[in-house]
Amino acid sequence: MRTIKKLDLFLLKTFLPLFIMTFGICLFIFLMQFLWKYIDEMVGKGIEIHVLAECFFYAALTFVPQSLPLAILFASLMTFGNLGEQLELLSMKASGISLMRIMLPLIVFLAFVAISAFFFQNNIIPKSQVKFLTMMYSIRTKSPELEIPESTFYTGISGKNLYVRKKDNKRKLFKDVMIYDYADGFNNLHVIVADSGRLRTSTDKKFLVMTLYSGELFANQKGSKTQAREARDAVPYRRETFDTMEMLIEFDGNFNMRDESMYSGRFVGKNISELHRSIDSLTVRLDSIKRSESMMLYNQSSYRKTLPKSENMPQNDSLKLKAEVREKALNFDSLLNATEPGIKSSLLNYSKDKIEAMQINYGFKAETLKFEQKDMRWHHTEMHRKFTLSFACLIFFFIGAPLGAIIRKGGLGTPAVISVLLFIFYYIIDNIGYKMARDGVWLPWEGMWLSSAILLPLGIFLTYKAVNDSVILNSETYLDAVKRFLGKRQLRKIERKELVMEKPDYSLILQNLNNLKEKSLKYTSKHKRWPNYPDFWKQGGIDYEAKAISADMEAIVAKLENSDKILVLNKTMDFPVIENYRPVNFTVTPKIGTALAVIFPVGGIIYLISVYRRKLLLQDMHTLAKVCDEIKETIGDVQK
Repeated sequence: MRTIKKLDLFLLKTFLPLFIMTFGICLFIFLMQFLWKYIDEMVGKGIEIHVLAECFFYAALTFVPQSLPLAILFASLMTFGNLGEQLELLSMKASGISLMRIMLPLIVFLAFVAISAFFFQNNIIPKSQVKFLTMMYSIRTKSPELEIPESTFYTGISGKNLYVRKKDNKRKLFKDVMIYDYADGFNNLHVIVADSGRLRTSTDKKFLVMTLYSGELFANQKGSKTQAREARDAVPYRRETFDTMEMLIEFDGNFNMRDESMYSGRFVGKNISELHRSIDSLTVRLDSIKRSESMMLYNQSSYRKTLPKSENMPQNDSLKLKAEVREKALNFDSLLNATEPGIKSSLLNYSKDKIEAMQINYGFKAETLKFEQKDMRWHHTEMHRKFTLSFACLIFFFIGAPLGAIIRKGGLGTPAVISVLLFIFYYIIDNIGYKMARDGVWLPWEGMWLSSAILLPLGIFLTYKAVNDSVILNSETYLDAVKRFLGKRQLRKIERKELVMEKPDYSLILQNLNNLKEKSLKYTSKHKRWPNYPDFWKQGGIDYEAKAISADMEAIVAKLENSDKILVLNKTMDFPVIENYRPVNFTVTPKIGTALAVIFPVGGIIYLISVYRRKLLLQDMHTLAKVCDEIKETIGDVQK
C-alpha cells in the first residue's frame, strides 16, 4: 500500500509540471493567433497599455476551453511516452501493476479538472466573454490616431479630405495644404488652400485644431431646397483670403468603453440556468408566433377561412349558413369568365397586387421567425458546449495516455506532432458539428456531441490496445495482415532440437512424401480452371481437398522436425505454409456461404479474392511437389 501511494505521488509529480507547461504553451499559441487576427484593429489607435493588457487577459480566459483539452492530450502523451522510453512503465507492469491502475491517480486528478472546467465554463466564461466582446467592439469603434501621409488624400477625418504635399517633422509644419470640406453636403462644398499649416489635438482629445497660414477659401452658397434656384441660374460662391485661420474639427481621440448590456443579454453571456430560462421563454414565444401567424394566414388566404359569426344572426342560422357554404362549392372560374373584360382585368390585377403584398408581408415575418429560431439554436449549442469541454478533457486523456504507452517516445518532438494532428482533427469535426447545429441542419445535441462521439471509440480502442500490450503502430504488423489477407505465404522456421524423444522413420517418411507428391500433382491438374461459384459457396468457401493435403504435409513436417540432420531440417523449411484453402482469414460455414452467395456484391468480392488465392495455392502445390523430390534426395544422401 505504501509503495502504491508513492507510485501515485510519483505519477502526479511527473504529470503536473508537464501539464502546466503544455497548458501555458497552448494558451500562448491561441493568444498569438488572436493577436495575428486582430492586430490591424488594435495598432495605430493610440490605445493605452493597460487597456490592451486587460483585453489580452479576457481573451486568455476565453481561450481556456480550447487550450485545456490540447494541454491534457500533450501532457499525457509526454508523461507516458517518457515512462515508456525510460523503461519505468515496463518495470511497473513487471511488478504486477496494470496500466489502468497506473493511470488511476491521473484519472482522479483529471476528473477534478473536468468538473472545475465545467464550473469555469458555466460561471467565468460568460462574464469574460461579455467583457472581451465589449472591449473588442470598443477598440474597433475607436477613431485611429491621426497620421497624415504626404502627397496622398487622407480620409480619416469624417466629412473632410485632407491633402499635404510635404511635412516638416522638426517644425511640425504641413506645407501646401488643401482641404475639401463636405460636412454640410456636396452642394455646400468648402475648399481651403493654404501655404502651410499646423495640426494639434485639444486638451480633452475631442477636437482637432487646424491652424492655416496664407491661404484662400472657396465655398458654394447654393442654400437649402426652399431657397434653391433653378438649374439654369448661376450658383453663388464665397471667396476669402486669409493670413491666419483656425478650424475646429470634431474628432474624438479618447478610448470610450461601451456598455456591456449589448452582449450580456445574448447567449454568450449566460450560464446554464439563464440559458434554460431563455430557451423556455423563446419556445413559448415561437409557439405563440407560429400559432397566431398560421391562423392569420388561414383566415386571410384560405378559401376555407372561418366565417364570421354575426351578432344579429341566431346560432342555428349561423351553423346552417356554414353547412350550406361547405355543401355548395362555388365555381370561381365560371364567375370570373362571366364578368366583363375590363372588370376581369381589374380583378386579376387586384388579386395579383394583393398576393404580392402578402408575399412580402409573410416573407418579412418568415425572416423574423427564422432569426428567432436561430437565436434559440444558439442558446442550445451554448448550453451543450459547457458539457462537451469537460467530456473532451477526459477523452483526450484516454487517447494521449495509452498512445504514449504504445509509442514509448518522450520529449517534445513526437508527442507534439501527434497532439497537433489529433487536435486539428478534433477541431475540424467540432466545427463541422457546431455549424450543422447552428444552421439547423442537425439537432443541437447531435452537432455539439459529434466530436465526442467520434473520439470516444478511439479512446476506448487505444486504451484496450495499451492494456493488452498490443502493437498497433508497428508497420510490420499491418504489412503482415495485408499479406495474410492477400494469401502471401509465410516463411517456415525450424530449429534443431537438443533432445529428440522419437527419431524419424525415414522409410515411412519417403512413402508419405511420394503420396503427398501424387496428391499435389493430381490437385494441380484437376483445378486449373476457376472454381464453380455455387459449388464454391455450398462448401462454405473452403477447399477441403487442399486442406487435407496441407494436413498431410504438416504431419510429415512434424516428423522431420525431430531429425538431427541439418540438411534435412534446412530443406524441410522449404515446405510452403498452405493457408489458401480459405477465401478469407475467417471461418465460413456452408449456411453462411450460401447467404453470401445470394448477397452478390459481397459474395462476388470474396469469390474474386479466392480466385486470386487459388492461383497462389496452385503455386504452393507445385512447390510442394518439388520440395518432396528434394527432401527424398537429401534423405538418400544423409543415409549413405
